[in-house]
Amino acid sequence: MSYGTIPTSSSPAGNPGSLDYVTRAKERIKAGLGTSRPWRQMFNFHFFNLPSTSGAFARIKTNLAFFRMNYAIIVLLVLFLSLLWHPISLIVFIAMMAVWLFLYFLRDEPMAIFGRVIKDVVVLIVLSIVTIIVLLLTRATLNILVALLVGVVVVLIHSAVRKTDDLYVDEEAAGGLLRPPAGSPSS
Repeated sequence: MSYGTIPTSSSPAGNPGSLDYVTRAKERIKAGLGTSRPWRQMFNFHFFNLPSTSGAFARIKTNLAFFRMNYAIIVLLVLFLSLLWHPISLIVFIAMMAVWLFLYFLRDEPMAIFGRVIKDVVVLIVLSIVTIIVLLLTRATLNILVALLVGVVVVLIHSAVRKTDDLYVDEEAAGGLLRPPAGSPSS
């Protein structure tokens, strides 16, 4: 028996145990949430002012790229809070979040059904449609739509009034959102 060694795996190779799965899940969730920016940076009031008409769109694009995870959390929080008065919808929302975690975010390998590999895009589309349909079947349609609208409006207002002087967004990580259009003077 060697008391000073740390095992590299708690289960035999090729047969991951439930503890390994939970550990991987926690690491992936942390990695996903790790892309969120510090809330203190997001709400630093020294960087708030009204934009010019032409500068508002550029600010929105930059802030959406930089704070995208924070904005997603805000919209989901608004949706969650709006469902507090609809317990069935809230339960369905939480259940669908669990389904998303297990079928989309926490998978290590491609999904296969009847021996056929299903692309991530197909899984994303199917889960989105199922989530919308299931939530709409809870008869909280107006509540859900209003909550999503409120969340989007809050995000757009914040992204328009927060200055971008202190933000440094990697163009490649932002998916090309910050590249100037073709033919513009800066391209």
